[in-house]
Amino acid sequence: MFDYRAMFDLTGKTALVVGAGSGIGEASAHGLAAFGARVVCADVNSDAADNTASEIGSEGGEADAIELDLTDPDSVRKAVESVGVPDVLVSTPSVNVRKPVLEITDAEFDQIVELNLKGTFRLIRDFGRGMAERGTGSIIAFSSIRGQVVEPGQGVYAATKAGTVQMLRALASEVGPRGVRVNAIAPGIVETPLTAQIKDSPDWYDSYAAKSILGRWAMPHEMVGMVLYLASEASSYVTGAFMLVDGGWTAADGCFTPPL
Repeated sequence: MFDYRAMFDLTGKTALVVGAGSGIGEASAHGLAAFGARVVCADVNSDAADNTASEIGSEGGEADAIELDLTDPDSVRKAVESVGVPDVLVSTPSVNVRKPVLEITDAEFDQIVELNLKGTFRLIRDFGRGMAERGTGSIIAFSSIRGQVVEPGQGVYAATKAGTVQMLRALASEVGPRGVRVNAIAPGIVETPLTAQIKDSPDWYDSYAAKSILGRWAMPHEMVGMVLYLASEASSYVTGAFMLVDGGWTAADGCFTPPL
């Protein structure tokens, strides 16, 4: 009989979490370690990665830390040499410049695309090769609800998030026959350093909370359940998926609730 109790068990697995120094990446690293994985905490901020790894160790988990800059091809290659082929790869880093498309400069465009899309590409390409050769692995990259719905000032960011989904789906179709699963997670509004600008504006913050069916923002740990699901055998038949964790943001139409 199938052991349903072991579906989420990651004992003996290695998970590389990129962006583990803060926010969703940090929470994901803790969550994967709690279910038995040895976690490699990677971040452009090496001190932040070290802190996350130390915290996991103090909680009884197993973790290491490395510095990794997705905008630097050499940094990604060195990470491959250092880490080897993980069982699970989680990519969370993103950057945004909130401006109308007509006001975005070439430099700002390049900054957003370089990390969000090209950085993700480098990561899944270089680590995905080893997974495909081995014949097993789970690749998880964070997109956003902005890959599906947009608002003023989010044009280039949204384009990178939609592009990430299609790139992951293509990879899923290419490496699926070789035993590797590839999926995207699309958060709604989460309290992270990336959204600090919104949190500092009470009207903006409250309007976003009201747009969610649940009437509030998410916390980083609320993304971890989906990460664990996609990392584990619980999702053994899931690949090429766009998994919304958005509090119902994309399910409801508009901000006004009509009288019924």
